[in-house]
Formats: sequence, C-alpha cells, structure tokens
Amino acid sequence: MIYIKSRKEIELMREAGKIVAEAHELVREAIKPGITTKELDAIAEKHILKKGAIPAFKGYGGFPASICASVNHEVVHGVPGLKTLEDGDIISIDIGALYKGYYGDSAKTHAIGKISQRAQELIEVTRQSFYEGIKFAKLGYRLSDISYAIQAHVEDRGFSVVRNYVGHGIGTSMHEEPQIPNYGPPGKGPRLKEGMVLAIEPMINIGTYEVKVLSDGWTVVTLDGEYSAHYEHTVAITDGEPEILTKL
Repeated sequence: MIYIKSRKEIELMREAGKIVAEAHELVREAIKPGITTKELDAIAEKHILKKGAIPAFKGYGGFPASICASVNHEVVHGVPGLKTLEDGDIISIDIGALYKGYYGDSAKTHAIGKISQRAQELIEVTRQSFYEGIKFAKLGYRLSDISYAIQAHVEDRGFSVVRNYVGHGIGTSMHEEPQIPNYGPPGKGPRLKEGMVLAIEPMINIGTYEVKVLSDGWTVVTLDGEYSAHYEHTVAITDGEPEILTKL
C-alpha cells in the first residue's frame, strides 16, 4: 500500500529533511584528507541529536552507525570506522533522521582533494540523473517514468545503473511502498498522486552494475572494483513541481 501524506505530515517530513540537510552540510565542511569516516559519523550524529531527532540508521536492522559512509568502490551501506580519507578518494554519505515520527533520507557523493576526471564525471552524472528523474515526479506520470529518465541519462554517458538496490517510499517508516528502481521502461507502475513522498536515489557505477556484499554483512561494493556514486533526496509529489524535502 502506498501511503498518501497530509499537508501536516509533509510539514513534519520537511522538518526532518532540514535536519538531514544540515547534517550533510556539516559533514561536507569536515571532509578532507586525513579525516576518518567514524569522525564524520560523530559529526552527523551530534547534530541530529541536538535537533531533537533520532539517527534513523543507527540500529536499523542492526546497522551500527548513524550514517552510511561508502568510499570509492563501495556503493552503499558502508560502515563508518577508522578508515582515513585520502586525496583522490570519493565518498558517498547517506544520512537519515527520525523527527516526531517522520523520516528524512538523503545521500551525496563528495570528492576528496583532486580526483580523476572520470570520477568527477561520475559524481556529476549521478547528481544530474536525480534531477532528470524528478522532472517526471509530477501528477499524471507513472512511477517508472522517473526510473527511465534516470537510466537514460546515465547510460547515454557511459555509466551503469545498480539494479540490486532501489529507491523507496518514505514516511512514518524508513522504507515504504513503492519501490523505485533507477532503471526500466517508461509508463509502468502506479500513477503519481499528490501526497506521495519518495526517496529517489540513483546509485551509479563507472563499470559494471553488478555488486556484492562484503563479509561485514553491510558494505555493498562494485564487482569490478570501479568507483560508484550515490545521490538521494526525499521528494514530495505536489499539485505542481516536486518538492525536495531534504534541501536547505
């Protein structure tokens, strides 16, 4: 079942989203060569708690941290730890917060120092694919119109779309219906309605779209070891343009 949110519920999700966006900004400011992913986790967690929210990921399914920090060939669900960021790395940071019973969820990929041209292209294409997708996050379109727009943008530029992990509905639960693949033909799935709230999140690889999970049971990596990027926002369907709830 897809839950339609009231204006009051979306307002609460907007507040949750602002907390997530603020945490992202603090993490972005702290990212530099020499910092550990665990230190970044502490920055985000401190801010979320200060704002009266709960880190959404910590303890979710047993996840041990407040953010996901995925470096280089790590796609999603990277566990923060003592890994030190180095010049030339890229890092995908995924942050979620639960505020007054409602979730916000967002991810961004950052460059560490000077990175390769291809890695920079990967980050930019991943980000832009999200914005190509939400051009169709409007009344009258179907869910897979978003998926198709993302895939077309990515593959036209020589990158690949991860199949194993997808976006999702979000509200009083972190993961609600519907699932939102970043690939597939247009014109499929439910019609978009005002009050739907979707976490749209392209996960894009330089090489193959195939992935595997490491022995920690969490960290997803590319099968060929090539870099991966991730970009996500929580988006509300309105009677006009889509509203990004996880943006300052």
